[in-house]
Amino acid sequence: MTQSIVVQVGQCGNQIGCRFWDLALREHAAVNKTGMYDEPLSSFFRNVDSRYDDTSDIPVGDGKGKIRSLKARAVLVDMEEGVVTELTNGPLREVFDYQQLITDVSGCGNNWAVGHKMYGVQYREQLSDTIRRAAEYCDCLQCFFVMHSMGGGTGSGVGTSILNLLEEEYPDVYRFVTAVYPSVEDDVITSPYNSVLAMRELTEHADCVLPVENQALVEIVNKISQAVPSLKTGKRTYSTTGVKSGSAITSSQGGVTSPAEEKPFDSMNNLVANLLLNMTSSARFEGSLNVDLNEITMNLVPFPKLHYLVSSQSPLYAMSDVNLPPRRLDQMFSDAFSRDHQLLRADPKHSLYLACALMLRGNAEISDIRRNIDRLKPNLKFIHWNQEGWKTGLCSVPPVGQPYSLLTLANNTCVRHTFSELKDRFVKLYKRKAHIHHYTQIDGMELADFGESLESLNSIITEYSSLETHMNSPPPPEPRLQILT
Repeated sequence: MTQSIVVQVGQCGNQIGCRFWDLALREHAAVNKTGMYDEPLSSFFRNVDSRYDDTSDIPVGDGKGKIRSLKARAVLVDMEEGVVTELTNGPLREVFDYQQLITDVSGCGNNWAVGHKMYGVQYREQLSDTIRRAAEYCDCLQCFFVMHSMGGGTGSGVGTSILNLLEEEYPDVYRFVTAVYPSVEDDVITSPYNSVLAMRELTEHADCVLPVENQALVEIVNKISQAVPSLKTGKRTYSTTGVKSGSAITSSQGGVTSPAEEKPFDSMNNLVANLLLNMTSSARFEGSLNVDLNEITMNLVPFPKLHYLVSSQSPLYAMSDVNLPPRRLDQMFSDAFSRDHQLLRADPKHSLYLACALMLRGNAEISDIRRNIDRLKPNLKFIHWNQEGWKTGLCSVPPVGQPYSLLTLANNTCVRHTFSELKDRFVKLYKRKAHIHHYTQIDGMELADFGESLESLNSIITEYSSLETHMNSPPPPEPRLQILT
């Protein structure tokens, strides 16, 4: 069994991470009725002897008389300690290893340069030691998941600094990044600078990036609220069905978590957490057609820098305990290719697919996937040299409360429209050199960094655009062998 480490950076990354660990514990609790440590749990959790760990007060028997507790394979980083402190004082406090937390008090002031050039350098050795400690607890480390926002200073700056460190010190371990992009109405005026400066680092140093747009999350949550009126109250009911009291996968209150109400961004963060849960389901549970995480990059990234994947999910649910009416399997496939179910505001149907992965969970058959591919394929445009560019996965364990779920990950040229909008917002600020001095006054930050980052973004947009030209032009003729006499 392989293991993965989650690196949560900044307010956004840590809040998403909190939802991920909460929901992951729920899924394992639904399957693991005895509360015993097993291989699926080992993928994202480690088993700790509580007698030598004073950070935990949730004992669980391992059947041999020893006292054990679970610790998340997580590193929590934030240059403002508020969110991390809230997590370590909250219902999941026993899940986090206090030696895996790195915080400061002053924050990055929504400035990529402060995060990347100042704190990234200042904390590099501590970050390296903390990540190394987490890696040493793994028997077979396969992947790092980095979660952060693009618009703030810590997420974009420190997050990409950590990404560079991971590439340097763990070059053979895959680096997946979940990056939350700011909306057009973002209240951080410098967010276009931060996003474009960070994108250069993501393009150069990540293996796979799952871009998520804040505005898309807001729209999805609003649609769910309209469809399920009870969601408007924000009240939650916490079920402990299938969770053994006092086990490592329950809290001291008897449930996985037990706050009375959702916090403001929990609904949006749950959507992103479900994306990660579905993508890692094959690494955590058995299935007839499991997809290894390295297969995602192998099959969906034909060119090294074009590693931005559009994600879509069905069913969509923002609250962790909402029991929505089950969707028909075929309808879920149709939904997953609808722009209403995407975590990015783009339209892949009218753009070009380079490759696509379908990751289905539940009691389904491979024939169900094949049937739906045959049904949907005529309406989707695949590049001529990869007409059969489908990667399929089938995990037998569904999400809690749902019979099935479907995640699609598409390498599609439609992301260029999102990047073009970001570029336009960047240029609008940069051509007036607005707020530039806040960046260039940081040691190591130069004006050239802006120009090079813009050039990198232009390159990505151009490459996706050039591939899209294949949509309206026939494939080149097959070369014919000529015999010279």
